[in-house]
Amino acid sequence: MSSSTAHRVRPAASPGAGEAPGEVLRDIPLPPYVTGEDAQFAVRAVVVHAPRRWSGGMVCRNDASPHPCRLHRWGTRVLALRGLRAAEIAALIERGDPTAVVPPPDRPA
Repeated sequence: MSSSTAHRVRPAASPGAGEAPGEVLRDIPLPPYVTGEDAQFAVRAVVVHAPRRWSGGMVCRNDASPHPCRLHRWGTRVLALRGLRAAEIAALIERGDPTAVVPPPDRPA
């Protein structure tokens, strides 16, 4: 990196700015329609943010927030919109492969 390269740093937000203590973050918005790429991101989200039993209960395996975390909920909702049943989503999580391919949705003839 050259010495003339400018570095831009995002200013840090003050902790709790605009949030009450213990306030739950809103869900991540769903895409208007679910593409194959959205489905792959959703698989990664549900696998990486899978539940883990901890002394205080179930937590997110990735960031230790209470399970289900925002990304796990988003991934589950996207996969459900893609046509996967709850048992199929649970099987993806159990398999533990964040790169598992989601089959295209069945299209009526």
